Amino acid sequence: MALQQKRTYTIEDIYALPEGQRAELIDGQMYQMAPPNRMHQKLINRLSQKITNYIDSKRGECEVYPAPFAVFLNEDDRNYIEPDISVICDKTKLDEYGCNGAPDWVIEITSPSNPQNDYGIKLFKYRTAGVREYWIVNPQKKTVTVFDFEFEKKSNQYSFDDDIPVCIYDDLIINIENMLV
Repeated sequence: MALQQKRTYTIEDIYALPEGQRAELIDGQMYQMAPPNRMHQKLINRLSQKITNYIDSKRGECEVYPAPFAVFLNEDDRNYIEPDISVICDKTKLDEYGCNGAPDWVIEITSPSNPQNDYGIKLFKYRTAGVREYWIVNPQKKTVTVFDFEFEKKSNQYSFDDDIPVCIYDDLIINIENMLV
């Protein structure tokens, strides 16, 4: 008896989704995305604003893109991800469709229905693609897990009321609790 084959999806399938429906594509497998809740959106907004203000104050070259923003991690048609926040410092990776290659810093905010994607599949994909820093913000547990893929020195888990050092910027510290007041 033959085993049933899983369908392999491509970026064309993502672009063919009905208006308003969002999904990500990881190694040809499609993952539907539920609409974010209010806290999720607030965290994206506040973190994006804090990072953008920091970059602007330093006259930095990096750019901050909150979701929905397409990231094509690999040079294939089987991977399409929309991180909650992408920080890209190499502008040659940017085109009218999104980012081609790994952002420097990715922040994912977990949703109650599917946190395992952020802690498992995406963690592996981001690390192997060359992301320098990856944050998993968990509003349910009020924790931030930081992965310093570049130097492995600052990887740690923090609570929302901790001062969290940013790995790719020596002088940027973020306290999420203070941003939510």
